[in-house]
Amino acid sequence: MTTPVPDAPAPRPDGRPTAPSPRTLAVSAGRPARTPGAALNPSVVLTSTFVSQGTPATGELVYGRIGTPAWEPFEEALAVLERTDHAATGRPVTGPPATVFASGMAAVDATVSLVPVGGRVVVPRHAYQVTLVLLGELAGRGLLRVDPVDVADTDAVVAAVRGGADGPADLLWLESPTNPMLEVADLPTLVAAAHEVGALVAVDSTFATPLLQRPLAHGADVVVHSVTKYLAGHSDVVLGATVTDDPDLHARLVAHRTTHGAIAGPFEVWLALRGLRTLALRVERAQQNAAELARRLAAHAHVVEVRYPGLPGDPGHARAAAQMDGFGAILGVRPVGGAAGADALVAAVRLWVPATSLGGVESTLERRRRFATESATVPDDLVRLSVGIEDVEDLWADLDAALDAASHAGDAHV
Repeated sequence: MTTPVPDAPAPRPDGRPTAPSPRTLAVSAGRPARTPGAALNPSVVLTSTFVSQGTPATGELVYGRIGTPAWEPFEEALAVLERTDHAATGRPVTGPPATVFASGMAAVDATVSLVPVGGRVVVPRHAYQVTLVLLGELAGRGLLRVDPVDVADTDAVVAAVRGGADGPADLLWLESPTNPMLEVADLPTLVAAAHEVGALVAVDSTFATPLLQRPLAHGADVVVHSVTKYLAGHSDVVLGATVTDDPDLHARLVAHRTTHGAIAGPFEVWLALRGLRTLALRVERAQQNAAELARRLAAHAHVVEVRYPGLPGDPGHARAAAQMDGFGAILGVRPVGGAAGADALVAAVRLWVPATSLGGVESTLERRRRFATESATVPDDLVRLSVGIEDVEDLWADLDAALDAASHAGDAHV
């Protein structure tokens, strides 16, 4: 059994307890109990089945698809991270653990399964492309109705959630910042509007991580993560997770995982927990790098547009500053030369890695519209940059040279 939260620090002068910061909890949560001779780190539990006979008791370990100690430390640690605002808001600090899944899309699918057949889902028109593909597939089979919206237009989202002749939404799906356009949603307002009509709210918070944004504190019902990205942080595992304060929703998500078999491997979860220990250091360094690169790119002669909520002129800057603890480490860049220039930029880099994933220690980039399934309203020349923890001057030197080379390649295709 793990100990998800360390001993509470001494109360503040006003008598209120001081909760450990998310940066501390990323290191301390999900550790084994502190008993003499106990291991500092949880062990990898490698078994598919457990000794069992007779009628299983509630919570008894029986079979690895149903439950395993291999998941528990990571699930408890992530849940604690997502709830670090609760003490300040007066909400209970305890609650169900997170639910780890075989992939981020398995977590998305489980969350979408909470919508009744024929229900309405309001979703950002710019969101992770495979989430949109899944919703489109379900809509095509007549299982859901899907209404895409501009998530930065709060009034439009509220109107879509309330609905008209079709009735109110059953689920408001949010990303903030969005993938890949980095739009920022007004989480408190949209969550309140959805709850007014009885809709659930799910927030894919992969870009922000629990260090920069904790949607449960804004009233969201479910938080979704691609653990593959920042939480694990080393581009070596594929996992997903959900977190909720609602025991009934948690039970339904676990039941979906059990029945559909979307289970995580023990070693992958152990790696994810090990990666979580350095989350604060990685996010801090990557975010510092991203802010500096965004500033330089915005002034670059071969750049048409930079999307980054940390830039004062970005449309989402004020909103992100009000509801986030940082602006993240993802940039959107449109180089000169259109799609050809964007492809040339990706081909010209030497330190940056052309790759589709993000959130690892290494810096990656890709032109998003190279995928046919990407939203058609994403600019054809948008390059998404996932800024890593390398030396920022090395990252800049590589980008600067590649932008110069790409500008000539783009001119050749005009």
